[in-house]
Amino acid sequence: MKTQFLKYSTLLTVAALSLNLSMAQAQNGAADKFPNKPIKLVVGFAPGGGTDSAARTIAMKVSSLLGQTVVVENRAGAGGNIACETIARAAPDGYTIGLANVGSLTVNPHMPGGTTYDTLKDFDMISGGVSFSNVLVVRADSPIKTLAEYVKAGSDKDKPMFYGSAGIGSAGHLAGELLKSQTAMNVEHINYKGGGPVMTDLLGGNIQAVFASSPTAVPLVKSGKLHALAVTGAARAQALPDVPTVAEQGYPGYQATNWYGFIAPAHTPRVIVDKLNEAITTALNDPATIERLLNAGMEPDPSTPEAMRAFVEKEYVTWGKVVQNIKFN
Repeated sequence: MKTQFLKYSTLLTVAALSLNLSMAQAQNGAADKFPNKPIKLVVGFAPGGGTDSAARTIAMKVSSLLGQTVVVENRAGAGGNIACETIARAAPDGYTIGLANVGSLTVNPHMPGGTTYDTLKDFDMISGGVSFSNVLVVRADSPIKTLAEYVKAGSDKDKPMFYGSAGIGSAGHLAGELLKSQTAMNVEHINYKGGGPVMTDLLGGNIQAVFASSPTAVPLVKSGKLHALAVTGAARAQALPDVPTVAEQGYPGYQATNWYGFIAPAHTPRVIVDKLNEAITTALNDPATIERLLNAGMEPDPSTPEAMRAFVEKEYVTWGKVVQNIKFN
């Protein structure tokens, strides 16, 4: 009986090893052929916003490098959460990846209600994407011309000022709430599903100001449709060198920087992650791509998967603490 049990156990072990080997060989075979069909790049905001602009600029070069079309799919809503949910549920085969932002990856999980995905468990990091400041903008015909005037205009206790952003938990929302906490302004946040829709309402006069992503704001500032009051980063933006930072205008230490990074569903084969990383980092080092990104107010920020994970883990902790101290409307 004991001998038969040992034989049976041995057969089960051999069968399991053979199955694992076959699965690994099949996986490696699929990875070797990757990509042999179009890749879907999911973004969490509507067309016309910063994430969408960055995704389309980078996807164009990545497509040529991989020899397959990279299709940008907009899954707007819930501050980028819907897109991240889509990516987390996708097959880990490299054909569905995402360009996610600081909000959806490191802020929203700490918000009331949290997220259906776990940033640190449900995604493989591919590479950093771009980083940039947000820009506080008003309509060109607004009587508000400086940050000081904006703060003064928003200090009426009986009449709130309305500002918009690309979504709850977005970098623009955080930037606005951070300034509010330092000034005690009477301002209320209006949530939109991306940079495009919020700009439509600003230009239409439905809200007074927007903390917009550089890719969304810069073209409209340069065309004379919007006036920039301040940038939210630690340094002036290369695309708007004459616009001072918030910190320069009386709020030392103020800093709210936006970033986008490339992610894949957890358990994507490393060989596929490496192929995607190589194409993305090559695209982000391409002179033509760099020029387009810089002109839009974005700075390329490629990285290894390991560096991207370490960065996201650090931001996750940092913004978790910020969320605890800021009242979100």
